[in-house]
Amino acid sequence: MHRRLLTLLLLCVCAGKLFAQDLDNIQIHGFATQGFLYSSTNNYLSANTSAGSFQWTDGAVSLSDSLSDKLRVGIQLHMYQLGDFGGPNIQVDWASGDYKVNDHLGFRAGKFKTPFGLFNDSQDVDAVHLWALLPQSIYPTDNKSFTLSQLGGEVYGSLRLGKKAGALVYRGFAGYRPMDLNGGYVKQIDLALAGIDQAIGQPTTLVTSAPGGKTYGGDVRWQTPLKGFLVGSSVFVEALSGSAGPVAFRLAPNAVTQQYAQFERGKFYVAAEMKRQPVNFSAIAGPVVIPYPLDWRSWYVMTSYRVAEKFQVGTYYSHYVDAGSGNDTSLSQNYSKDWTISGRYDFNSYFYGKLEEHFVHGTSLGYYADSNPNGLQPRSNILAAKIGFSF
Repeated sequence: MHRRLLTLLLLCVCAGKLFAQDLDNIQIHGFATQGFLYSSTNNYLSANTSAGSFQWTDGAVSLSDSLSDKLRVGIQLHMYQLGDFGGPNIQVDWASGDYKVNDHLGFRAGKFKTPFGLFNDSQDVDAVHLWALLPQSIYPTDNKSFTLSQLGGEVYGSLRLGKKAGALVYRGFAGYRPMDLNGGYVKQIDLALAGIDQAIGQPTTLVTSAPGGKTYGGDVRWQTPLKGFLVGSSVFVEALSGSAGPVAFRLAPNAVTQQYAQFERGKFYVAAEMKRQPVNFSAIAGPVVIPYPLDWRSWYVMTSYRVAEKFQVGTYYSHYVDAGSGNDTSLSQNYSKDWTISGRYDFNSYFYGKLEEHFVHGTSLGYYADSNPNGLQPRSNILAAKIGFSF
């Protein structure tokens, strides 16, 4: 872990030296973070957090270049370790070309960030957020590398509505999204299919080829005439298919919707989001089709205040429930309620620290059976601490 962190810091420092050389229009940015997680009960995010875990290392470097006044290209390389997730391999978070015709119309193609809600397309930039962990009901850290981006094309732009009506910003996209083999969703699928393998008398097999499917959707946000006040809505339609040995699985196309609002004025910030995600997942073992109908409903409300130039505090409440067919939503395995208090201190323009306490009731998010062989307690307090370097 320490060698990995040193490698990330060296990569950032070397890239920072290149940036200082002013290589025409090339911009180089990056970050490296080291986190610590401790939970009063249960092991969280596949790490041994009940004993305290430093298995939370993250880092990325991005490069972009303006080839002309209208055309820009860029790429971001990423490496992370979170418990069992991630590893030493360098991933491409995004790599795209962006052609902006004017303020009203632009095109983007390649592997681009998915516009969804307030933070999906910025969750890979830790330095811009107060929170060590964004609300997990909507932005699950164990699946960040999967939800962040997709392969395909996007059209975007903005429309002025007049001084008294504000402006509309829109983005529409279509493409293909592969699932991260080292992420949380694949681990959940592996655990679910292991039971089917056992039932049909087959040895346990794992997902070894990245599942994926076609996607399309869009995001529209209204920058209201009230300064600092924004509201918007996103929709994302996705299908998925894959296999693990003799068992196949698929996700029928389903529409995920998300509404959001934020207000920022001076030192004060408040935001809220609501998400609905029906999941028509099924496993196929020979002629037998086993449905897993899920209905994920989540929301959060957050607020923060900048106490001083270098010090910021905040709190949020995050709520999640799986209201799928037959689920008893009063049982702790079908919901998660997380009240969080957080603080951030910026030591200088490059280094910062975060300290956060989560009071979690429910076990539906972030917990994995193989990390908790003795079962789960319905409540747990989770301490998240993080130091970061960015440029």
